[in-house]
Amino acid sequence: MNFLIPKAFILILLVTVSSLSPQASLSAADKKPAAKKNAWKPLPGAEYKVYKKTDQGDLHLNIYKPADWKASDTRPAIVFFFGGGWKNGNPGQFEPHCKHLASKGMVACTAEYRIKSKHDTTPFECVADGKSAVRWIREHASELGVDPQRIAAGGGSAGGHVAACTGTVIGFEEPAENKNISSVPNAMALFNPVVDTTETGWKGGPSQLGKRCREISPIHFINKRTPPTIIFHGTADKTVLFENVERFTEQMKQNGNRCELVAYEGEGHGFFNLRKNSEDNYHSTIKKLDLFLTSLGYIEPKQ
Repeated sequence: MNFLIPKAFILILLVTVSSLSPQASLSAADKKPAAKKNAWKPLPGAEYKVYKKTDQGDLHLNIYKPADWKASDTRPAIVFFFGGGWKNGNPGQFEPHCKHLASKGMVACTAEYRIKSKHDTTPFECVADGKSAVRWIREHASELGVDPQRIAAGGGSAGGHVAACTGTVIGFEEPAENKNISSVPNAMALFNPVVDTTETGWKGGPSQLGKRCREISPIHFINKRTPPTIIFHGTADKTVLFENVERFTEQMKQNGNRCELVAYEGEGHGFFNLRKNSEDNYHSTIKKLDLFLTSLGYIEPKQ
């Protein structure tokens, strides 16, 4: 009897411990910070710097600098915002553009910003993040070797919308940021952008944004100080109709602003991306972007 009692006690103890172990593991998993789940990875060859802290995690810029960059430089800069309907996508979309423009002497960045799939946010947060990115670059111009009066914003589709909002839309400035430093870029480079989020433009605007759809509709905020802009757009785009950017371009010109609309006949949405076996449109848009930036004094003319 003396031998059996300790043995029974040990068996009961083992059963109790084993029944608790799964619950302990589950609790540990529940305590993992959401930021790790939502984190993007740095892009190869880029500096990776936090430009904004949010409740959903830190947001970074992937920064590409020219080979002969020095801290004392005052170079032009550009920041790109990826596409994906404000729901998906990643900064790698504009990695080729950044590397190319860095080779031309610019400081080129591709930005993270909050999206629905990773952060459970709305397009309104996307716009606020775009403004924060432009402001951060201007605020840190001296350490980036950047001219604060030569900062361009670019992007494609929803990212083109974010870029366009930085140069047009009023509001959506983060309360804690220094409003004495402007969040408005000095130029814009837009690839099949959403420029009208109301019932007269992109049909997904009212369905996603409801009664607030006009608040972040770039075409409704054009004024005489809207930055010079180039737009690349396919005439067969069924996601963002070509007519939308035609109206945007016309309103820009009516306000005395420079706006170049480069039409790609028969091309659909996302035609400009660098893809395997389909590089012609990418190289074509890059050449025209170079000419636009050269005309602004952001890139040195070819000798």
